[in-house]
Amino acid sequence: MAPGIRNAVENMYLRVVTGVVLLGVALIASAQQLPRPAEFYFDEDERVARPLVAVDGNDEASQQQLLRLIQRNDRNKHAAQAQLAHIAMDQGRSELGRGLYGQLLEDMGRNTQRNAVHWNFGWDLYREGDVAAALEQWLAAASGRPQNPEWVPVTYALALWQLERRDEARQWYAAAVRTWPNRWSNPDFQALLPDWREQDRQVLTQVHAAWQEDPPAWP
Repeated sequence: MAPGIRNAVENMYLRVVTGVVLLGVALIASAQQLPRPAEFYFDEDERVARPLVAVDGNDEASQQQLLRLIQRNDRNKHAAQAQLAHIAMDQGRSELGRGLYGQLLEDMGRNTQRNAVHWNFGWDLYREGDVAAALEQWLAAASGRPQNPEWVPVTYALALWQLERRDEARQWYAAAVRTWPNRWSNPDFQALLPDWREQDRQVLTQVHAAWQEDPPAWP
């Protein structure tokens, strides 16, 4: 980031650093308890499971535009701050990105975009290698929903497998198979998960093999 952008963003972050730390403590204390998998997960959840993008691009001009949207309280300010947080984490400024996400979650209350922020934050944490923290955010993204989002089973399975919670990973993958047996019983992961990295599809291949070897019964 250019110095002017970096200073403006860091000032936003410093205003709420204590709240961010408290938010992180609350999530760590509460989010490791997963619910039992439901039978089916049919909700496409398009409003949540999508990148939050307010401005095309991630260059200096785009970041300046995002800052202006946030500072003038634009109707897209939440998406703008989430996008700015993503850019920071993608560029290796983890503390800044996490701070911006934390501030956003602290400020936005029960806004309708809150679950999407959790979903995006989870993926940015996951790409940094913080799988446990990513799972916490994905749990928050799915909590309190009237329908069961279809992204949940395979995403939880991806995280749980890497956290050495292999039986739970198989159980969540089984929920994906129950929901869409034609997709997940003999999957083409490249076609089903085109936005995932190949290394992540390979992890899910291991989960699938474990499910095939010993499919969990329902319920």
